[in-house]
Amino acid sequence: MSPVKPVIVDYGAGNLRSVARAVARAGYEPLITSEASAVERAEVVILPGVGAAADTMSNLNRCGLVEPIRQYIAGGRPFLGVCMGLQALFTVSEEGGEHRCLDIMPGRVLRLPDGLKVPHMGWNSVQQRRPHPIFDGIDDGAFFYFVHSYYAAPEDPSVVAGETDYGVTFAAVVAKANIVATQFHPEKSGEAGLRLYENFLRLAREGGVFGEEHQPLKRAL
Repeated sequence: MSPVKPVIVDYGAGNLRSVARAVARAGYEPLITSEASAVERAEVVILPGVGAAADTMSNLNRCGLVEPIRQYIAGGRPFLGVCMGLQALFTVSEEGGEHRCLDIMPGRVLRLPDGLKVPHMGWNSVQQRRPHPIFDGIDDGAFFYFVHSYYAAPEDPSVVAGETDYGVTFAAVVAKANIVATQFHPEKSGEAGLRLYENFLRLAREGGVFGEEHQPLKRAL
């Protein structure tokens, strides 16, 4: 089976090198790019990110990446979102007001509850809420590294594959059709995080993240 070349989307959000190193450790040659044409041609796309929703969407628009990402996902090709890359999938973020996101999955991005130390920074366990091949070889309750002040609240609870508690129970992993996304940073999460990258890329190489019974997600296109 031919190798895939994962495209890591560069929209100025940083943290790209650690993602690229994790992909390389999993045995793949990544391409870091801000070129819309590279996303359009890609076999695998990873959208990482840190920072605010408004900046993320502004930069994605500035680079001409919003529609290519949405069309890429609609085409059924494997997509991995990381941290802000998860939050950007939803309809609206309440970070710094209301900001329209990619609207691939219905739901809102909300601030963590008052009274907590924010950002939520450090290691926390992820409870697997349903079987998914992204978790192959990863223990239920394994610890991953988080850095965030907001969390996604999907309208459809069935997209939640993993949850974490930090003052509120929130979606740590969402998965639907050809999409997997994590609120935590697997590239900063040791062996469990590397295994998640390995699983995603193996599944992508084998032809799809979820299996033949799942259809590509085509919301709002």
